[in-house]
Amino acid sequence: MSDAKILSLIPHRPPFLWVDRIISQSDEHIETEKTFPEDLDIFTGHYPGNPLMPGVILCEAIFQSGALLLADALSKSAETPNTSIPVLTKINETRFKRRVLPGETITISVHLLETISSVCILKGIAKVYGKVAVKTEFCCALIES
Repeated sequence: MSDAKILSLIPHRPPFLWVDRIISQSDEHIETEKTFPEDLDIFTGHYPGNPLMPGVILCEAIFQSGALLLADALSKSAETPNTSIPVLTKINETRFKRRVLPGETITISVHLLETISSVCILKGIAKVYGKVAVKTEFCCALIES
């Protein structure tokens, strides 16, 4: 899907938009990608001489992918325009398995595990070259914007 679709679904904008494209999507799953350019400004200050992508940014890419999944589902289910946005409320079981270097592309997979009232429980994994870089479970609450 295009950048316009991503921008229409979530409020994040550059320089804090960490999803480049939606690869595939169903009601309970989304797969996205993000390429981290070698000249990304963040690398000049995060381990100069041996740059790597901060884990918090990798997690944010997973969270934004989850927000895309939920926002798209909301837009399809509502008869009238939905003004709810998913907001991160909890992070569980986060594990960092591999570093992500300048120029690498992460593939992100997020699954909706459960919805309880206005809270959604999701599980996400970011991989590089098919190897897990980070995995996490997280919750989002749907709030009115």
